[in-house]
Amino acid sequence: MNKVKTSLWKLDPAPESTDHVSLQSSYGLFIDGEFVESEGGGMFDTINPATEETIAQITEATDADVDKAVKAARTAYQKVWSKTSPADRGKYIYRIARLIQEKARELAVIETLDGGKPIRESRDIDIPLAAAHFFYYAGWADKLAYAFPNRTPKPLGVAGQIIPWNFPLLMAAWKIAPALACGNTVVLKPAETTSLTALKLCEIIQQAGLPAGVVNIVTGHGPVGAAIVNHPDVDKVAFTGSTAVGKGIQTAIASTEKSCTLELGGKAANIVFDDAPIDQAVEGIINGIYFNQGHVCCAGSRLFVQESVFEEVMRKLKHRINTLNVGDPMDKNTDVGAINSHKQLQRINEYIEIGKDEGADFYQLESDLPEKGFWCPPCLFTGVAQSNRIAQEEIFGPVLAVQTFRTVAEVIKKANNTPYGLSAGVWTDKGSKLFNMTAQMRAGVIWANTYNKFDPTSPFGGYKESGFGREGGMHGLAAYVKI
Repeated sequence: MNKVKTSLWKLDPAPESTDHVSLQSSYGLFIDGEFVESEGGGMFDTINPATEETIAQITEATDADVDKAVKAARTAYQKVWSKTSPADRGKYIYRIARLIQEKARELAVIETLDGGKPIRESRDIDIPLAAAHFFYYAGWADKLAYAFPNRTPKPLGVAGQIIPWNFPLLMAAWKIAPALACGNTVVLKPAETTSLTALKLCEIIQQAGLPAGVVNIVTGHGPVGAAIVNHPDVDKVAFTGSTAVGKGIQTAIASTEKSCTLELGGKAANIVFDDAPIDQAVEGIINGIYFNQGHVCCAGSRLFVQESVFEEVMRKLKHRINTLNVGDPMDKNTDVGAINSHKQLQRINEYIEIGKDEGADFYQLESDLPEKGFWCPPCLFTGVAQSNRIAQEEIFGPVLAVQTFRTVAEVIKKANNTPYGLSAGVWTDKGSKLFNMTAQMRAGVIWANTYNKFDPTSPFGGYKESGFGREGGMHGLAAYVKI
């Protein structure tokens, strides 16, 4: 194992204030426009993964609670939302977007406290993008005829939505905004470890005056999501999460008429050619896997470097890793925050040991970590074989598997040789090479000389075991209408 000691620059702490944050000690379920107690479920703690301290208690919904939420959504759909004009639907969505903007600083802090990601990421990426998605789909609400020319789009009805813990508020925006714009009502379950911004969104929904029952949010663990999927009065299932759970959802709804979109796991290839802007590529590699702790399904967790520039890329990459600050996510100087949960940290550490046992060379930043919390400093493996598990299986952590290649044909074959097909990145100075690559790679999103750039106007989704359907852009509307 090769470790290096960080401290090229010693920065004084610059913690973000929490004085402006308003959180309750416990949260109920948001059903029919109000926070309500469970029909009989208990409570569980949501903790700060950087300190292991309890932030608030969250309600565990029961099947009866889910049934109540679905009934509220159905009633709102039939009596209110389906009769609301598209222009007025757009106004409600626009109000939500504006309120997210107004409360952006508070939401960013809550996202970081609850999820462990650096405050810079929450502040500069998650919350602005969430607002942007609501703004974008507010504009589409009265223009569906332009999205589907010469056809008559109709809403599906009640959409059951389940989101993961890596981008809590942003994933809620991805799901809720297009559903509302198309005239559907929603029952959404956030991840059990990161429910707080979804519950704060409920307060925003109340302030926006959205009719009761149009959006309902139920919290809890896996069985709550299963209750949504299996409810007979849910017309549409939208899920973002693991491939294993996605397959289970497909099986569960196979004999029903429910429509479905799945955005599942990924093992993205980030490909660096010898004519690439190397310094820019190195920064893109860092951004693609370490700044987000590898906690995005599209993380560039497989790096392919052309042999002639391998030594240069690895030298610069290790130097850049050595400058990263790991620690308090609330510190504005922090680059790499806490792992979301102890369970996820265990999974990451298990894969690190697997990589070592497989014979790959291990390199990790050595950093002075806090005594409490869940931490994994950035690391990488070189000498990785295509058959190694760390090159084939999703880890969902700051672990990079590095391989080399010689020719375009070789790297395309290697990049496609995975069960997943969500995203990829290509770094080259030649446009012709780029277009040749994208035409042959089986990935839903391919970035050119950049990585992890998102925009509400662009569709996102994958192939193979990365799921099906698209979210974002005009394509995202199709998942919530019947023609």
